[in-house]
Amino acid sequence: MPDSLTCDVAIIGAGTAGLAAERSARSNGASTMLIDPQFAGTTCATIGCMPSKLLIAAANGAQSARDAKRFGIRVQDVKVDGPAVMARVQAERDRFVRHTQDDITKIPEEIRICGRASFISPDELALDDGRTIRAGAIVIATGASPHVPEAYAELGSNILTNETVFDLEDLPASLAVIGSGAIGLELAQAMARLGVEVTIFDEGRRLGGVRCDKVHAALASAIGEELTVRLGVKLQPGLASDGITLSWSGDNSGKGTFEKVLVATGRRPNLQGLNLSASGLELDDHGVPRHDRATMRCGKSSIFMAGDAAQDLPLLHEASHDGAIAGRNAAASPASVESERFAPLAITFTSPSLCRIGQSEDEGVITATSDFRDQGRARVEGINRGVLTLYAAAPDGQLIGADMFAPAGEHLAHMLAWAVQMKLTATQLLEMPFYHPTIEEGLKPALRTICAARPLALPADQDSGTPPGG
Repeated sequence: MPDSLTCDVAIIGAGTAGLAAERSARSNGASTMLIDPQFAGTTCATIGCMPSKLLIAAANGAQSARDAKRFGIRVQDVKVDGPAVMARVQAERDRFVRHTQDDITKIPEEIRICGRASFISPDELALDDGRTIRAGAIVIATGASPHVPEAYAELGSNILTNETVFDLEDLPASLAVIGSGAIGLELAQAMARLGVEVTIFDEGRRLGGVRCDKVHAALASAIGEELTVRLGVKLQPGLASDGITLSWSGDNSGKGTFEKVLVATGRRPNLQGLNLSASGLELDDHGVPRHDRATMRCGKSSIFMAGDAAQDLPLLHEASHDGAIAGRNAAASPASVESERFAPLAITFTSPSLCRIGQSEDEGVITATSDFRDQGRARVEGINRGVLTLYAAAPDGQLIGADMFAPAGEHLAHMLAWAVQMKLTATQLLEMPFYHPTIEEGLKPALRTICAARPLALPADQDSGTPPGG
């Protein structure tokens, strides 16, 4: 092959964002090259969304068997077969990975460049095999990796991250989870439901970065019933003959030994080795190129960011959108088209789901809450717990955001994110059909509160006097 390659758009990284960027650039008439050291598949399929949901599905299956007695169903001797649980997680994960790899092989072979790239100049890349690529535009979509604090990095295989936890052959007897963000919360609750003795630690005093006090109280109560929660503490780890010791101090103090420790303290962009100093880009305080989320363009350059490497919103649907925007604008460079971004939506797959949509109370005017403890359908299903808080703008009650820890949260969150993105008001939502009995009816108390707080009459709502149970 030639020592010097050329293309209209070079994309560094073949994850969700990189694949979307390549597809978008090529569909807009650009010649492309997609550079990746392994083409192993997306973060979602390999170490993220899918294996974590497989573990959560097993955990919820075990919990459902235990909870069946509330319906008069007797399930004897619920036993979790750890090796079988992990075998299914790995088998199904590998199936998802094969599908993503199959999709990658559909990209023309001459476009796929297996290797690592670094900048020589703003429009030229060096490959680790000695070749170079000159491109009209470049998209950086190199993803992110778990951040493991130095104190844990040298403690061996008993330290886990989301990149290694799904390869366990069996469930540990005990697990410490460091960090209470989405990854930490999901895996902590799942492991606890699978019979693992779990303790979750965080230096902060709020689980999951929840904005609303009422929602946080509901979350903390539910999680605290299933595992040990220690917030506001600093940790000192060390090796032990039977695992890892952790000493903690702060709001409370103590010491314990755990078979495994899952470090879930965040993920950092994979930007090392790119030689960004040769790109001419302005970097922020974290070393990430400054860029405009409406175009994903870095300043006035022909370099674009996409996905987790951009350190904006580390979510698959946002990464895919990043890639589509970056690829289209890279193909048109130096012209750029601004895109309207999605309403912010984040879901943590705890049970019930923890969801965050749009703006918060600090940015809004009207707040309203629905409590699901006595919501009709939730009581029927035995999942009646949790709180939902809506945020709306005056004077018309336009919905601007929500926080919830609530049954069917992942579905309610989508409905509310669509409403926020479409700039709907509480009145407009109440004028739409709500089938009875459904969890969706749980939105009505909060929506009515918003309407009542406005200087306008409530909308016609024929069942507004219907009690929670029906």
